[in-house]
Amino acid sequence: MTDIRAIALLGTGIMGSRMTKRLLAAGYNVAVWNRSRAKTEPLAALGAKVGDTPAAAASGCDLVIPMLSDGPSVADVLFGAAGAAVALKQGALVVDMSSIPPPVARDHAERLAALGIGAIDAPVSGGPIGAENGTLAIMAGGLLEHFARAEPVLKQLGRPTLVGPAGSGQLSKLCNQIIVAVTIGAVSEALLLAEAGGADPAKVREALTGGFADSKILQQHGGRMLTRDFVAGGPTKLQLKDLRTVLAAASDAGITLPFASKVTELFQSLVDRGFGDTDHGALLLEIERIAGTRLGSGSDKLTA
Repeated sequence: MTDIRAIALLGTGIMGSRMTKRLLAAGYNVAVWNRSRAKTEPLAALGAKVGDTPAAAASGCDLVIPMLSDGPSVADVLFGAAGAAVALKQGALVVDMSSIPPPVARDHAERLAALGIGAIDAPVSGGPIGAENGTLAIMAGGLLEHFARAEPVLKQLGRPTLVGPAGSGQLSKLCNQIIVAVTIGAVSEALLLAEAGGADPAKVREALTGGFADSKILQQHGGRMLTRDFVAGGPTKLQLKDLRTVLAAASDAGITLPFASKVTELFQSLVDRGFGDTDHGALLLEIERIAGTRLGSGSDKLTA
């Protein structure tokens, strides 16, 4: 039985709002904070307490979950003015589910340990659907004792796995992002080739289901490519941010990653063309530009 009952979730965007709903439904006392307070109002209606600052939301909580866009945002929310860390009691846990560089995660863990606070870096994969259904892949880095305390909470959100010491969860997420980005590119090229060669791309996708080429990317993103639905689940600009971190980690490790390097260039071009807020499946648009052809004849849906 976990000793954790009170949780603060900091960042109630596309992912954080859905995660909060699951924690509320599981019976936890949940406080929330978001830079835009309007995004917390639907959660307040479900029973969440709304804090005016990260510290106010975290006060009295056993566990704090930042779910933010990048390392500087997490650092500010934890250690900045009115940051959550100063409001936490000794023995509390911070489970950072944001995607940030591994060295930053390690630094945060050290700073929190100096305050008597446990830390787990636990980024996720699975997107809004996974957050809503509680099926996220959760990659955790930190001490076993801290993971064991957080695990019952994390199991309400998905499938947590401890992959190593502090920073390892973030490194695992970078591995995830390589596979996601390269596979989105591969699915884009496959569907374009199918149509250009005279086959029905929707039927080709159907035929590949269950074979070695099948994947969630083919199923979910492939389906959205066929309908040209690029409303953001995972924004392109955040995919690019993670890919830049991939290349930095590779440089630190002294290795070259050719596929990751090329797909980073493609996402950079897509963002430079003004598609940073679209779903990362919109990489199809960049590949269409290079290929000189288009998938289907429908109009693009770029915003909700």
